[in-house]
Amino acid sequence: MRTFFFTSALCFFCVLSFAQTPYSIKGLVADTASNIKLQNATVSVLNAKDSTLFKFTRVNSAGTFGIENFKPGNFILLVTYPDYVDYVEHFKLDSTAKTRDFGKLNLFLKSRLLADVIVKGTIAAIKIKGDTTEFNAAAYKIQPNSNVEDLLKQLPGIQIDKDGKITAQGQTVTKVLVDGEEFFGDDPTLVTKNLRGDMVDKVQLFDKKSDQATFTGIDDGEKTKTLNIKLKEDKKNGYFGKVDAGGSTDDYFQGQGMFNAFKAKKKFSAYGTSANTGKTGLSWQDNNKYGSSEGVQVDVGGIYITNSGDDLESWGGNYNGQGIPLANTGGMHYDARWNNDKQTINSNYKIGSLGVTGTSNNQYQSNLPTGILNSNSDRVSDNFVFRQKLDAMYEIKLDTTSTLKFTVDGTLKNTRTNEKYLTGTFRGDNTRQNEGGRTIDNDGNQRLFNASVLWTKKLKKPGRTLSWSLTEAMNENDSKGYLNSNTSFYNTLGSLDSTRSVNQYKTSNVKSNLLNSNITYTEPITKALSVVFNYGINVNNGASDWQSFNQSASGEYDQLDAAYSNNFELNQLSNQVGAIFNYKKNKTIINVGSKVTDVHFNQHDVNSNSDFKRNFINWSPQASYQYKFSQQRSLRLGYNGYTTQPNINQIQPVRVNTDPLNITLGNPDLSPAFGNRINASYSSYKVLSSENLNFGGSYTVTFNQIVSSRTIDAGGKSTYQSINLSDKKPFGYNGYMYYGKKIKKLDFLVGLEGGVYGSTFYSYVNNLLNTQQNSNYYLNLNMGKYKEKKYSFNAYFGPNFNNSSSSISKQLNNNGVGWDGNGSLTVYLPGKLEIGTTANYQLRKKTQAFDTDLERLIINSSLSKKFLKKENLKLSVSGNDLLNQNIGINRSAFSSSSFTTIKRYYLLSLTWDFNKMGGTPPKTP
Repeated sequence: MRTFFFTSALCFFCVLSFAQTPYSIKGLVADTASNIKLQNATVSVLNAKDSTLFKFTRVNSAGTFGIENFKPGNFILLVTYPDYVDYVEHFKLDSTAKTRDFGKLNLFLKSRLLADVIVKGTIAAIKIKGDTTEFNAAAYKIQPNSNVEDLLKQLPGIQIDKDGKITAQGQTVTKVLVDGEEFFGDDPTLVTKNLRGDMVDKVQLFDKKSDQATFTGIDDGEKTKTLNIKLKEDKKNGYFGKVDAGGSTDDYFQGQGMFNAFKAKKKFSAYGTSANTGKTGLSWQDNNKYGSSEGVQVDVGGIYITNSGDDLESWGGNYNGQGIPLANTGGMHYDARWNNDKQTINSNYKIGSLGVTGTSNNQYQSNLPTGILNSNSDRVSDNFVFRQKLDAMYEIKLDTTSTLKFTVDGTLKNTRTNEKYLTGTFRGDNTRQNEGGRTIDNDGNQRLFNASVLWTKKLKKPGRTLSWSLTEAMNENDSKGYLNSNTSFYNTLGSLDSTRSVNQYKTSNVKSNLLNSNITYTEPITKALSVVFNYGINVNNGASDWQSFNQSASGEYDQLDAAYSNNFELNQLSNQVGAIFNYKKNKTIINVGSKVTDVHFNQHDVNSNSDFKRNFINWSPQASYQYKFSQQRSLRLGYNGYTTQPNINQIQPVRVNTDPLNITLGNPDLSPAFGNRINASYSSYKVLSSENLNFGGSYTVTFNQIVSSRTIDAGGKSTYQSINLSDKKPFGYNGYMYYGKKIKKLDFLVGLEGGVYGSTFYSYVNNLLNTQQNSNYYLNLNMGKYKEKKYSFNAYFGPNFNNSSSSISKQLNNNGVGWDGNGSLTVYLPGKLEIGTTANYQLRKKTQAFDTDLERLIINSSLSKKFLKKENLKLSVSGNDLLNQNIGINRSAFSSSSFTTIKRYYLLSLTWDFNKMGGTPPKTP
């Protein structure tokens, strides 16, 4: 195994050649204790200036090595051998010393190493192993009882924001593994915020390939930035955890507890949280997961029945900072390996509830050929969601060439919604156009079940593989609730013209059952060229039954409203074939191919006994080019095309009356749209200087785009219908750049980030084509520094400019300048005291659409003291929004919203870390 080491640097695998010179080096490598010659040890020579690789060789059977053809200069000698401590020495060759004999170089076994033994050698901080950058945790110092996140903040090229979101080498880390296994379904900060930093042996950073690429060995270009936390052997046996509880005189509270028990290759964890401070779980991703259906998605480009339409569950079931939340969450995790790692199991159970109450006000402006409309909406809401989810994965290696993997998960979710709205619209001359109020009460239940099996087989010829997958996904939604609305319409003089009232009881039952089977075969054509064939069949059956009942004279809701009731059944059959050619030679990877899907769709209207049928073909061409200059520097170009079929709500929507001011009509004559996307990216990273350069961009253009046509009548009622746009081509674009470097003299990380993104899209308003153009430019300066036992600091700050305009209302735009900033500072004081502060700044300057500035600075601070010998008990006093500027306002192109949000509060909390880890774990049979 070839391993390249740096004290704090990254080695690029590029060999520079120079003209013949008499400069040379030589030496002998042996074990310190036994004097055994270490044959095949790697001897590398690095340029001292930037630690790039100059030359390397292997130690021969006699234990000696020699390298010639040097140029004059300063160099670093690096000697590595498996299970031995790396040897590093700086040296210089010039006219006075043209050769260097290092003599006998003694390497120490890691198991025998004592800290005071090394004279010339140093502990390896960073190593490059193929495509993996490995950080040695022993080379970095952290405070007692620190977590993995505190360790990661010190690693070159890794940044963590205030929410715990991780960026490595300019890319977002979406997976954090523990000893190669997913932990609580791969939620990154469940690992980084809750596992102890002193348990870590190594941190590995790499681009995780897709399951298909990992199995076939054919790089398909699909990669996920991943961190793997390797634990110390003596930290895999025992238990540890943390309990944190805090309260406030303003009725705010938060608490959490986590317990972990590890034994060899078995891990068990459990956690629980409860808070009304906006903390919805242990992970930064959890706040989005209450509202997700988490069903299986299969890329066949078909038409699906969804739980949209006459859906009283208008709340998505998540918390986005609006309202006052009360969250209770918990979960358990278990994973194990046995039978010489031939069998693996990984399982998770999560339970949680989230209630959000609050008020909000939305104001928005509609630009019409005849003028503008100003609308206002007030909302009072009291919503609740409860969810349970269980998932498991079992994998077995049947033999050296085949594996079998089973996965299963199930979800139960209940959502209760209660919302009240008061709305009103005024014309540009300030005359009232309409006003109304409506109340929505809904109780919904969702049941999900997903199961899959994957079989893989490597055939005799290298590179020839066969795999088969079978997936089933079942989803059922039941809901019932009440709709009560009253709407008044006014003529152009502002006088009452008409009213409309709705008082109904509504029920719905939506089911879907999806079965998908896919076979993939890979065939190597030459050593550099191979092809991947796949065939898949997809069967989708569903049903959607919506019922609306009016109230009779008896007070019961027993009169069916046929206009707003329907009962549909869906049957869809899809066949997909594809071929992707892969060329990989030296530093070049090229992928070219396409998938074609034939879809047969039939929707049966049970009530009218009529059918709506549609057959179509989807094309999905793709191509990519990647050139790797070195392990840490690459260029990538890509193209993909995709067909967008109109959805069922655009073709034949369910009639709804939950919002009488907005009505949708179907268009059965819609044809598919086709999009083209090209992208390019370049990335370069140097560990020694923590120098990181990334830039790239993409451009998307759509042909025959499906756009919205909106007709607004004199009373302000909007009727929407989707149509194809053949003579215009909407497009979007984005570009970005990031450059970061560590200033060695100041031990300071500095980065500059900039970018642009924008789009041009079209719609019709009262039969007039409207061109909406948007663009945004931003520039940020990033900086950070960590000083052991002194302080840690990181911040970013920069301007942005927004340009937004509409062709039918050229006199108004939303062009404006803004500023955004975020920073954090922690100072470690004598007496085991810590002071921490975070700040978030936002400025939106006034525009033609908004005549006032929007500015806020939110500062949170804390003071804490650690107790006990191990400093594992901490008492903290913290303040949230000290300046009380969390005013709850959002602003977009032609709309603004204000809402209830969490205000200033002070919290007293106590944190206890417990830990009983150590000893050599027993071997797993």
